[in-house]
Formats: sequence, structure tokens, C-alpha cells
Amino acid sequence: MRAELRAKVIEVCNKKIASKGTNVGLSFYAFFANRNDNPVLLMEAATWWIQTHQLDHFVKAQKIKQMVEEGH
Repeated sequence: MRAELRAKVIEVCNKKIASKGTNVGLSFYAFFANRNDNPVLLMEAATWWIQTHQLDHFVKAQKIKQMVEEGH
């Protein structure tokens, strides 16, 4: 996963955790605007989430943040 996407994932996870608590779940769509303005980055996130790690649609933000910080 490229550095730009890693930074965005961590930023979004931090915001969600701060506003809704450590139990908040999210999907990879949470890292993008409602418009698909960056399809390449969206596909990279989807591939990482679905194909590489076989995650459910909603996963705890804390878990995603930890995975990204650890370089998964």
C-alpha cells in the first residue's frame, strides 16, 4: 500500500475513533469521498482489504489502523 493511502487510512481511523470510540467499525469506502474521484487508489484499498486480507465489509477502525501501522 502506497504511503499516501497509508496516511489517509490512519487519519480516517483516528478521526472515527476520536468521534465514535474504539468500537467503531468502517469499510474501505470510509477513506474516500462519495464521488469516485481517485479510482486507482480506491482499487488499491479494495484489493488490500478484500483480496489481500479477506476482511469483512465492516472492521473495527482500531484493527485497520494497527494493521496499516504494522505494515500489513
